[in-house]
Amino acid sequence: MNSQSARSSHARSLGDKKVLGIAIVFLLVCALTALASDRFLTLHNIANLLRRSALFGVLSLGAAWVIVTGGIDLSIGSVVCLSGCLLPWLVVDQAMSTPIAVLLVLTIAAGIGLAHGLLVARLGLQPFLVTLCGLLLYRGAARVIVDDQTVGFGIGHMTLRGIATSSFDVLGLAVPAPFFLLIGLSFVTFVLWQRTVFGRWLFALGRNETAARFSGVPTKRLVASSYVICAMLAAVGGMLFVLDVNGAQPTDFGNFFELYAIAGAVLGGCALRGGEGSVLGLLIGAALMQVLRNAIRLVDALPNQAEYAILGLVILGGVLIDEAVRRIAKRRTAR
Repeated sequence: MNSQSARSSHARSLGDKKVLGIAIVFLLVCALTALASDRFLTLHNIANLLRRSALFGVLSLGAAWVIVTGGIDLSIGSVVCLSGCLLPWLVVDQAMSTPIAVLLVLTIAAGIGLAHGLLVARLGLQPFLVTLCGLLLYRGAARVIVDDQTVGFGIGHMTLRGIATSSFDVLGLAVPAPFFLLIGLSFVTFVLWQRTVFGRWLFALGRNETAARFSGVPTKRLVASSYVICAMLAAVGGMLFVLDVNGAQPTDFGNFFELYAIAGAVLGGCALRGGEGSVLGLLIGAALMQVLRNAIRLVDALPNQAEYAILGLVILGGVLIDEAVRRIAKRRTAR
């Protein structure tokens, strides 16, 4: 028990250092961008950054649930596409009431996550392959359902859009409603991860699945649950995105969103090997990704075409740093 407590304390210490590190990088990028562009610190730009960070933060939060178990979900962007197309299609084209439509979209997402979880946990399939197939399947399903047409809410559902796109004045800054939703979801995740047996089991599964299973941890249920939560949060993100832009084209809506979600979680301290994760860290990581995108658009010296190249380098850098920290910690433990 003492050894286990020591390992847990050591993991928390490493996690705190990762959060501190990503926070320093975030502040440094913000400072450099502010020096390079006088538009960065305007109230309008900050409000826009908060909105984008909140929307992508929901996706990163979902990705983190799977990553801490040692899994991966490449279908997040396609689930965003499917849910983002389904909501206006159900509400406008099928004349379904909004609460029922939202509930149906969430139910479909839960079914998708459960299918992923069962294929991974029960059949032992690789998460990479399962969710890669899902990436293709769900976008294809969205294209079939809406017949490759752009869907939106038009002018007849402005109240619905207003709820999702509204802002609240905080010290002169228009803080978007999705930001408060992200804070609420993050708080629930933090409590589940840090204050419940479920959370301790989840991280034990990510650190060593075999040891967790022999200790009586219901590993298969945990894996299935993590994929369900990830898919449902992707669906929430998809509905928020379509309400924000009031339109979704199934051929490109949500493209590469899974990369932003995974990058935000990994930069925030979620180790791809599993067993490590910080809610605060992933929030900073998700925000950092949006600040980088914003910097590319505001700083004339950075070409807009380099966005995905920078994204790839950032993910690679996060993985390399995580691996370096792991090796250093392993050496210190051995000593």
